[in-house]
Amino acid sequence: MTGLTAEEAFAAYEAVRHRLPKAVAPHCPPRHVATLAEIADAFDVFLLDAFGVLNIGDTAIPGTAGRIADLRAAGKSVSVVSNAASLPAPELLKKYRRLGFQFDLADIVTSRMALAVAIAEHRDLRWGVMAPEGSAFDDFCAMDFVLLGDEPRAYDDADGFVLMGSGSWTAHRQSLLENALRAKTRTVLVANPDIVAPRESGFSQEPGFFAHQLADRVGVEPVFFGKPFPSVFDLALSHLGTVDKSRVIMVGDSLHTDILGAQTSGISSALISDYGFFAGMDVENAMRRAEIHPDFVVSRP
Repeated sequence: MTGLTAEEAFAAYEAVRHRLPKAVAPHCPPRHVATLAEIADAFDVFLLDAFGVLNIGDTAIPGTAGRIADLRAAGKSVSVVSNAASLPAPELLKKYRRLGFQFDLADIVTSRMALAVAIAEHRDLRWGVMAPEGSAFDDFCAMDFVLLGDEPRAYDDADGFVLMGSGSWTAHRQSLLENALRAKTRTVLVANPDIVAPRESGFSQEPGFFAHQLADRVGVEPVFFGKPFPSVFDLALSHLGTVDKSRVIMVGDSLHTDILGAQTSGISSALISDYGFFAGMDVENAMRRAEIHPDFVVSRP
């Protein structure tokens, strides 16, 4: 499903603030810089969002691959922390390399990985999964699952639900899921809390959009994995080993996921302003409205 404008997407995030972590009041106004090169000396670890920092849809953002190479040449650690949940990390790695980014598997941390840690404790349950046909779940330790399609029985038979990828999701399937939850309350795990993602032609509706819709319409309380929630940041920081958190920065294009999540995790943040969510928008106005303020506003990576 697609079709949200940037303003509609922003409003959608603001409407669900009661389900998101609370913002941290800023000590000082954000510092505006042109690129990450201007703040490189202040940090040892750069955690990069994918959509809006590395790429827009299937198109790499110009200059980002070179910036990553420069940061690494200066001795910096650079990794991806993403809410991309439709694909396991090895498949994401192939995508990033195809786009020109020289990452290794150890450089990728996703909300899907955070979910896998949690769901391993519930191997006795059968999960109904929102995901495209043909999706693989080899990284989920023999999870018992059924893909949610157009047949009501799959929804009725599930012990719980996992919202992983919404590329093939429809209004009909959302209705089936809502009806199933009205008939019997079950756990809803959300592998991707994003409400939208920037594409070449606008914003796509992501699993978070449908999770909040379920909460509003049915009254369920979804469990979210991924930015801005702590689990994915905890996982990313654990991969780093012993590190001074004051030398770690999250770089992203979304106030409500990347920046808010960084605040919650006690690390610095940089908002990309010219690509992704806020491309062509008034970033200063958005920060005032949301009352979410990064440490830096960076024009481009």
